Amino acid sequence: MNPARLAPGDVLRVGAAGLRTRPVRAWLSALGIAIGIAAMVAVVGISSSSREQLDRRLAELGTNLLTVSTGRTATGQDAALPAEAESMVGRIGPVTAVSATGRVPGLRVYRSDRIPSVETNALSVLAARVGLPATVAATIRHGTWLNGATGRYPAAVLGAAAADRLGIGRPSSAVEILVGGVRFTVIGVLAPVALAPELDTAVLIGWDAAATRFHFDGRPTTIYARVDDRRLAAVHAVLAPTANPRAPGDVTVSRPSDIIAARAAADAALNGLLLGLGAVALLVGGVGVANTMVISVLERRAEVGLRRSLGATRGQIRLQFLTESLLLSALGGVGGIALGVAVTAGYAAYQAWPSVVPAWATGGGLAATVVIGGLAGLYPALRAARLSPTEALATP
Repeated sequence: MNPARLAPGDVLRVGAAGLRTRPVRAWLSALGIAIGIAAMVAVVGISSSSREQLDRRLAELGTNLLTVSTGRTATGQDAALPAEAESMVGRIGPVTAVSATGRVPGLRVYRSDRIPSVETNALSVLAARVGLPATVAATIRHGTWLNGATGRYPAAVLGAAAADRLGIGRPSSAVEILVGGVRFTVIGVLAPVALAPELDTAVLIGWDAAATRFHFDGRPTTIYARVDDRRLAAVHAVLAPTANPRAPGDVTVSRPSDIIAARAAADAALNGLLLGLGAVALLVGGVGVANTMVISVLERRAEVGLRRSLGATRGQIRLQFLTESLLLSALGGVGGIALGVAVTAGYAAYQAWPSVVPAWATGGGLAATVVIGGLAGLYPALRAARLSPTEALATP
């Protein structure tokens, strides 16, 4: 006589019996799986959210900004660009916008004349063109930017870090600083400039004011050029000889968006390490599930013997314990995915990022729970199936 076959619903009901009778042990075992899955989903989710924020930020700022800066000569001295370098770069056909800053050397900046001379705050003084914010995608956090009028007078705009170091929040007509011993009125404060971080620690003054008050020679030290995206590589190749035809080797050409992207790529190594730690936690959770199932088989020998004596086959016993292991792992997996998504959403909201959890991460988490549950329950299921009815019923 062929034994009765178990319907899928019966298999689930029998497999869940062990979880219902020992809920605390089941939850603690599932917790190990949940921690591992949550760690892996959260790492992938936070990394993806950061990447999405970076992509949006780069799309907003543009990836077509090139910078031309001075390097060093063959003798190790600081190189200098010609005074007409900015206009020559602007005549390149695909260049759509150009601006420049020029370092004014030998100047120190103080909040007032009461500040000790040694406390310079490591701020640089840069002569700036009127069109600089539009070219580098800089925004004014407070106040206003230099214009044709204020650029000729002792007016200054502070970078974000410079304002913090000088203790200046909002500019006003009463806020003055000392630049090279000359009083300048602070008319604006910039927000952090992602594509030109050197501006964050700078005190920016007008080109004409720098020339008349500090004998600035008019030579730019950094030129910013917006370029047609389709001709970016071609313009990059000719910028150095255009900016300084006599010594193109003394010129450095860079693309700031590449630096930002490189920082994000460097985070991938840390993400890989965290994923590895999550995998270790998942493995530990799987060992915990296996341990729970082995103990469950030992404690339920009498139940196994009774079921065998009533006609249950070895295959049905194997299926019962394997199903219990899979349910236990699935419980931890679903909880871990929910926890990982919650952690990602919370961290993304804290950082003001978009919350992104790739579908492959949640799908991979579920697949991992199935594999872990199958492997963890395989040996206990086989061990339970090998018990003979008489041996199992004879167990005290």
